[in-house]
Amino acid sequence: MDATDIVVLGGGPGGYAVALRAATRGQSVTLVESALVGGTCLHWGCISSKALLHVGELLDQVRESGRFGLDLTVNGIDIDGVNAFRDKVQSQLHTGLDALLKARGVDVVPGRGTVADDGRTVLVDSGRRATGRALVVATGSQVRSLPGVDVDGRVVITSDEATRLPRIPRRALVIGAGAVGLEFASLYRSLGAEEVTVVEALDRIAPLEDPDLSRALARAFRKRGITTLAPALVESVKVDGETATVTVATGGDERRFEVDTVLVAVGRAPRTDGIGLDALGVLEQTGHVRVDEWCRTAADGVYAVGDLLAPPALALAHAGFAEGFLVADVIAEVGRGVPVDYEQVPRVTYTAPEVASVGLTEPQAVQAGHEVAVSSYSFRGNAKGIIHGSDGFVKTVVAREGEDRAGGESGQVLGVHVIGPHATDLIAEAQLITSWGALPAEVAQLVHPHPTLAEAVGEAHLAAAGTPFHTH
Repeated sequence: MDATDIVVLGGGPGGYAVALRAATRGQSVTLVESALVGGTCLHWGCISSKALLHVGELLDQVRESGRFGLDLTVNGIDIDGVNAFRDKVQSQLHTGLDALLKARGVDVVPGRGTVADDGRTVLVDSGRRATGRALVVATGSQVRSLPGVDVDGRVVITSDEATRLPRIPRRALVIGAGAVGLEFASLYRSLGAEEVTVVEALDRIAPLEDPDLSRALARAFRKRGITTLAPALVESVKVDGETATVTVATGGDERRFEVDTVLVAVGRAPRTDGIGLDALGVLEQTGHVRVDEWCRTAADGVYAVGDLLAPPALALAHAGFAEGFLVADVIAEVGRGVPVDYEQVPRVTYTAPEVASVGLTEPQAVQAGHEVAVSSYSFRGNAKGIIHGSDGFVKTVVAREGEDRAGGESGQVLGVHVIGPHATDLIAEAQLITSWGALPAEVAQLVHPHPTLAEAVGEAHLAAAGTPFHTH
């Protein structure tokens, strides 16, 4: 039996964040991982898809090269070369992570682990037993299936197969308009798919985003030749050889699509079956793990982080990092741990154009009882935005608590929402604004470098403060 301070079951973002932070806090750590450290995010999800999306972005730039006075063409796409690029990115990150874990003295144990009845021991299928003063469960999530739709891994696929990119679809239908579905719809079109259709059961695509962003993204997709149907329901998927017939009910009508790729992107489910958590009494009926604000379960000494947490936790890698830091500090009894405020965790979608947000959407702010004022600034008035050819914008949601001397809103900024080039990078500044409860006038005083896309964040707050600059 191996005794250690902390046993971590699962080596994805949440799990390895616990391990690395705990090691810096002087804790001994054993990390049990059934596949590769880095988890789904590094090997089958976030990183894989972003590498592929970068290739798609380059292709889009070539197609638009005439706008810059260039005559460029794409002579072909080498799928093996594209996948080799993806693999190289993953390999570099995986090698670095492996080395970092070793350098900090984390004992990485390969194998599938299950939790023993004592809640402190992990039994590994290799025969090892790891017991700790504390146990952190970080087994992540797996793709969710859609009843009545059989995934064959060839014509009907999930994101697990999509990130491997075995071929470029000619006609694709994506079921689900969350971040994963939208990113692959965007990617397929960038790679040259002739037809791409997105089907969403709720009333708009990107349903977790501010409605203004959802509408703007739908318009941008239409311009790119991507069809979005919302609300709409997939009634059947019938595979015949290398194609599928998909029947979709929308607006009282029934439509049929003949496609060669059906991507099922209806979310992810917690990976908690069969690992011994039932006996500890920490699971909800959905399979999620219940925790308090410190990520402690009802079982003494047992913590959980990452995608397996129940809402309001967010199944995002960077949320898992934050949960991992928190848990490591709590167990080590050092630092001033602060529970994760999920409203202040940025939400990012790497479509073309990119979408990012933090804080409350306008409807959420109203539902929370705030009287709100909104302002926005278009990238069409921003030099770098014009260079990028963007018609996106930055939107602020501000609590209305009366006017200040400049005629702007005196309440704090509740939410910032961005659609446009590099929105996923710009949202980092916005997180500081909303999490610190900044006032529009305070942000308006900040000097943003010129010319940059970041100026749009400043301009939106100048407008909210009643002192608009490059806007009416």
